[in-house]
Amino acid sequence: MAYNEEDNIRRSLESVTWCDEIVVVDSYSGDRTVEICREYTECVFQVKWKGYIAQRETLLRKASNDWVLFLDADEEISPALQDEILRWFNTGTGKYMGFEFPRQVFYLGRWIKYGEWNPDVKLRLCKKESSRIAGSEPHDMVIVEGPVRRLREKIWHYTYTGIQEHLQTMNRFSGISAEAMYKAGRRFRWSDILFRPGFRFFKAFVIKLGIFDGRRGFIIATISAAGVAMKYAKLWEMQRCHAEASLGDSGCIEED
Repeated sequence: MAYNEEDNIRRSLESVTWCDEIVVVDSYSGDRTVEICREYTECVFQVKWKGYIAQRETLLRKASNDWVLFLDADEEISPALQDEILRWFNTGTGKYMGFEFPRQVFYLGRWIKYGEWNPDVKLRLCKKESSRIAGSEPHDMVIVEGPVRRLREKIWHYTYTGIQEHLQTMNRFSGISAEAMYKAGRRFRWSDILFRPGFRFFKAFVIKLGIFDGRRGFIIATISAAGVAMKYAKLWEMQRCHAEASLGDSGCIEED
């Protein structure tokens, strides 16, 4: 699935030209994303954005073959992973209904080897009839009914062009997560903002050994902790706005 990904999409598409079919679901990009995609496939569908889970479900429905390999526009199937997948399909997938593999992130000019980002295991290859899309916005996930095999080789993930884009994404994701929590009935607690951000930093930098990624590991852990703080601060803001709106005295701006 793609939206304004002209800087990334060609690399992603090149890495799956060995597949029988390429399907792109685009959310009405304003750049050259669609033009580039049509160089690789006729199966380019423009669908109004309805959320990460809904877009992934659309992709699953549009794919015409028995097996589906999901790839984001800022990801690339490594040559080693391509070979490993093809070996399995050439010899038979056996009892397995899905395959998961690690994803390695390229960040600030270097591959990240530790912390919460590595290994980041994703189930991305699944038998269509046994699969569904679940998760909580903005984090969709593929659920497979049946045995799953973990492969060794990696998806390469070019997550952010720099710190500014990283911060912008954290700001956007924290708002989406806060809204999803509020709609699910989750309410703000002081412990959320007092303890969760600090623990997130400690987990990423110390428990998950992000310290061995040096300054990059510190930056990742810091921004992750800030994202947690923003998520619960926004949850509190939504709770306050709705409470005041119900009393007819709100200084909040309501969105449709």
